[in-house]
Amino acid sequence: MAGDEKSSVFGDQAGSVELLWGGRERPSRGPKPALSVDRITRTAIAIADIGGLSAVSMQRVAGELDFTKMSLYRYVPGKTELVALMIDAAMGEPPGGGGGDTPGGWRAALRKWAEQLTVVFHRHPWLLSATIGPRVMGPNELGWTERAVATLADTGLTGAEQLDAVVVVSGHIRTIAQVSASMGLDSARAKDPEQVMSAALNELLVGRSDRFPAVAAAVASAAAGSARNQALEFGLERILDGLEAYISDRADGSVEQADEAGQGGSSGGSEQAGSGH
Repeated sequence: MAGDEKSSVFGDQAGSVELLWGGRERPSRGPKPALSVDRITRTAIAIADIGGLSAVSMQRVAGELDFTKMSLYRYVPGKTELVALMIDAAMGEPPGGGGGDTPGGWRAALRKWAEQLTVVFHRHPWLLSATIGPRVMGPNELGWTERAVATLADTGLTGAEQLDAVVVVSGHIRTIAQVSASMGLDSARAKDPEQVMSAALNELLVGRSDRFPAVAAAVASAAAGSARNQALEFGLERILDGLEAYISDRADGSVEQADEAGQGGSSGGSEQAGSGH
């Protein structure tokens, strides 16, 4: 798949394609290797889970494995390729089930997908920064996108609309996860973004409620309620409501079929629908 680096659309990231998609040969000379790409990747993930992506370096990983940094280069050319491997391994296998074999149809299936993506981001917060910008998607991450798009396959949406819908859903999940991460990774409340945000706003509003009366009233109302993860749930439900209404209008003929080559949307999502997918 990678092809010649000069002709590859991935350019200088062709090495990541080889590692992720199986085009790179394993070291064959010398004694049986004590290291493996998987072991290196898992060690790097463990480092990132504790200290963030900035804590990961070839030197640090080598030290954790009790090998020299040069030993790692026989398996992984550099940090760019290592991060690509980390992302795909951390994403893991995509969730099972599509719209057709999930009770509740496409909506329940896409909701389940979104909930499982939320779990992945909470388990590995560094994925939020690692999955920004041009990069190579691995088979696991692309599998997540495949699974989400498959839930919409029989809805009447065009291919471009299916991809864009997945980008919108994953974008909401990323935003809520980012709020949670930025307002206290080490907090016991980090998995409850609504409470994290409310606590921070409450502290900022002390003595300033007259200046920000609308925000103060909204925060007070939210604190009086018992809902958890309200921002996540509210946004996800409204996105699904919108999709359901649009799909219904399409079925009734209220919305014309968009031209996939033109009006269908960007269909590009590279913070990619899978993580970001």
